[in-house]
This record gives sequence, C-alpha cells and structure tokens, in this order.
Amino acid sequence: MSVTPSDIQEELVALARSFAEKEIRPVAAHYDETEETPWEPFNKASELGLTSYDLPEEFGGGGITDLSTACLIHEELTYGDAPIGNFIGSASFFAGVIVELGTEAQKARWVPPLCGPNPKLGALATTEPEAGSDASAITTHAKPVEGGYLLNGSKTWISNAGVAEYYLVFATVAPGTRSKGITAFVVEAGDEGFSVGNKLHKLGQRCIPTHEIFFQDVFLPEDRRIGGEGKGFSGLMKKFDESRVLLAAGEVGMGRASLDYAVEYAKERKAFGSAIHTNQAVSFRLVDARMKIDQARLMAHHAAALADAGKPFSAEAAMAKLAASEACWFSAWACCQTLGGYAYSREYPAEKWLRDAKLEELWEGTSDIMRLIISRDMFPRV
Repeated sequence: MSVTPSDIQEELVALARSFAEKEIRPVAAHYDETEETPWEPFNKASELGLTSYDLPEEFGGGGITDLSTACLIHEELTYGDAPIGNFIGSASFFAGVIVELGTEAQKARWVPPLCGPNPKLGALATTEPEAGSDASAITTHAKPVEGGYLLNGSKTWISNAGVAEYYLVFATVAPGTRSKGITAFVVEAGDEGFSVGNKLHKLGQRCIPTHEIFFQDVFLPEDRRIGGEGKGFSGLMKKFDESRVLLAAGEVGMGRASLDYAVEYAKERKAFGSAIHTNQAVSFRLVDARMKIDQARLMAHHAAALADAGKPFSAEAAMAKLAASEACWFSAWACCQTLGGYAYSREYPAEKWLRDAKLEELWEGTSDIMRLIISRDMFPRV
C-alpha cells in the first residue's frame, strides 16, 4: 500500500475535489430540504466521467479498475456532500455483480447505458422486510418456468428505486435453502408486474430516492439471470466487501467535512475573551476526531490494497467500514458540540452532517454485523 498517490490519481482527486467544491457543496442544503433527486449535479458529474469512471472501458466506462483509486475519488465527492456523492457513485453497485458474474452479452446490454453523459441508473435490490442483515434469509421467489422465471415478493429500503431503469434483484430459486438458492436477476422498470411503492422519508441522506418495490408474477426470460442458479449469494458478498471499503472512504470524506468546518469555527468563535480552540475541551475533542478520521482512511486504503492484490479482505473491509462510520459519526458529533446552540439550527450544516452520518452505521451491514464478521475471522468455525 502506497500513501503517495500517483500522478493519475492526483489528477482524478483534483477533478473530484473541484467538482465537489463548485457543484456539490453549494446545492447540498437545497436537496436535503426538498428531498429532490439531485439530477443536476449527477448529470454534470456524468459529463466529466465521475459517474462511470470505475466501469469497464470496453463498455464505455473510465476503466479505473482498482479500488484504491476509487476510494480517493469517492472521499472527495462525499466531502462535498454525502448523499449527492453516494448518488453520483451508485452505478457500480448495480454493475459490479453483472461485471463479475454476467456473460459478455449481458455486460454489453446493461453496462453501456450507465456510462457517458446523462446515463441511466441502476439499483441493487437485496433488503426485505424480514431479511436485512441476514441476506441469506431472502424469500423473494424466482420460480423456474418454461423459458425463464416468475418473480414474486418485495424489497424495501432500495436506493435509487423509482428513478432507476434497471434493478439487480436477489431472489431464491429454492425456498428454504437459504444462501444455496439465492440467484441474481435483472428487472427492468417497465416489466409487467413490477411496481414501486411510496417514497420512504429518512432522517438523513434524504435526496437519495428510497422506496419499497414489489414483484407480482414478473416474467423474466433466462437471459435476465446473472450467473448460475445459486451463485448470487457469493457475488453479493463480494460486492458487499468492495462497497464497504468504498463506503469507508466516503465516510472519511464526510468526517473531514464536518471536522474542517468545526476547526474554522473554533478559530473564529470567541468566548471568555479568547478563541474557543484555546479551551482544551474544544481542541482535544477535534484532535480525537482528526485521529479517528486518519486512522479510518489508512484502514480503508489497506483493505483496498488487499482487494487490488487479489487477496482476502472481507475482515479488513468490515474493520474499515466500522472504523470509518464511527469516526464519521464522532466527527459530526464533535462539530455539533463545537458549534453549541448553532449546531441545532438548520441555518448551519452541522445538524445535517449528524443526520447523514447515522446512516453510515446502518447500511451495507450495521456496526454489530461488522463486529460479527470480524469476530468470525478471529475465531473461525471448525
């Protein structure tokens, strides 16, 4: 693992940083307040290749295949704003499993529309009302029929639902067999029997559209199946490992944003005749935030380096995500404590950072699940 970015990485970081400062940060409060889908910054990002830089070059993407570079870019985008940054980077969540498990024809069908200016969106559909942390408990059923499958069931907390054109849906082809039956399928927005429920209104990261989705006898031809029957769970777990590393990098960006704001405020705000940073209760709290953020960044890049080298990294991904999400939350909390009463006002960004940060400890595996993954790595079953 190198702590010195290459020339190409520095150029990409500079591009993402400039975009975040000019196009994301100024509109973040608007999209949080209105809960509108952030199409304008998304489409501007697509013109620069920031929505598809990590998709294969042969299908129209930027060809950035290493997770280390993706972490550097994503940190800068979320420094501008977490939900907008996550929305901009959402294409790989749908496309990753297709690139990993799909045929060349399937890749050529569903990856190119995600690339270029004003691309279409994809969504990853895993979570169900009774299957969140335990992904192997999925009950959405793809029943084999002549020429394909009939899909029935529902999903919840699906990011990009309602605006996505394509949905990568994980369903079981053999109910009762848990992970052994889980298989991946592509559902398209216009498929008969597919519907989108009401929008779920969230505490934070509110501009990412989130809905329930429903399947009632949705017929899927065999070419909609991605990978073999029962192969979906392993592909999903690999994608989760990668996405947790990327989320950790994004959480570092979020933590940096709130810390930088708090530091500048502590320099300017005076109490008892001096800038408040001269009070160790203030400065030491921000020191702790900086330390936690820097530690999380190193853990994220360590996990990314293992992934790029083709080595096992599941435990390291979980550790990075756990450390970064908690560092992100701590930094947002420290920012609020530094601003005092002003942090409780929506005229200041501190309360938004706190709301946005909470999601990071919940999605792609809660903090408890991350600890479970790490403990199983430490104490493997015989």
